[in-house]
Amino acid sequence: MSQTKKSYSERSKTHPAAIGRRLLAIMAAKQSNLCISVDLTSPSQILALIDELGPKVCLVKTHIDIITFTTPDSITAFTTSLQSLATHHNFLIFEDRKFADIGSTVQHQYRGGIYRIASWAHITNAHAIPGEGIIQGLRAVAHEHPDVDRGLLMLGEMSSKGSLGGGEYLAKTVAMARGYADFVVGFIAQGAVERAGEGEDFVVMTPGVKLERGGDGLGQQYNTPDDVVGERGSDVIIVGRGIIKAQDPVEEAEKYRRAGWEAYERRLAN
Repeated sequence: MSQTKKSYSERSKTHPAAIGRRLLAIMAAKQSNLCISVDLTSPSQILALIDELGPKVCLVKTHIDIITFTTPDSITAFTTSLQSLATHHNFLIFEDRKFADIGSTVQHQYRGGIYRIASWAHITNAHAIPGEGIIQGLRAVAHEHPDVDRGLLMLGEMSSKGSLGGGEYLAKTVAMARGYADFVVGFIAQGAVERAGEGEDFVVMTPGVKLERGGDGLGQQYNTPDDVVGERGSDVIIVGRGIIKAQDPVEEAEKYRRAGWEAYERRLAN
């Protein structure tokens, strides 16, 4: 059976990565394939918005390095509060770090520095440009936390105009990830990726989603939930400005949650 024809609930029992099983179970339980991208700079504003939107989403995506912190302690306070919200509202945290260096360097970036990403983010992501060493380095750090599940998304395609991803690059990225199925939970891509066998399962998340097609004047290209989930077979829609800039973000998030879920149900039915 094609992976796009299996339900999230079915896949939550068989996905090779523990964090993948957990994510798919959350998606099934909450009837949500919505990831909110909270690209704001105020810690208090971010936490307040996440508290409101938490019931609607399966994932919250952060950019920790754009947030304005006053002290190192304020970073810890923020990530601790974020973890509490994730537990309370039953969602996972996705730090959109986009690692892109050699294995030994990304180990330090993931484990330490002022952000200590591995200590609080369930999922992060990386470019394939450096080769398999980037996966090996990040995976080694994740294994330093045996009491928690961690996972990686590989960047195969982006939603910006002129992106160099896709095609042969995406194919090579998928091939690279196959040897680390316990850690590489899936891909950032514009649609489902080709599987090598029946047991293979990658969660595909697609950014640049809006209820109407269009662009932002800076190269971002928007597609609808039907485009990416219903037609192309993606699993998770990533929405940022379409929700956080809305007059009523909670009401808008519900529109996206419903649109994404209905596109998924139509995909299963067809």
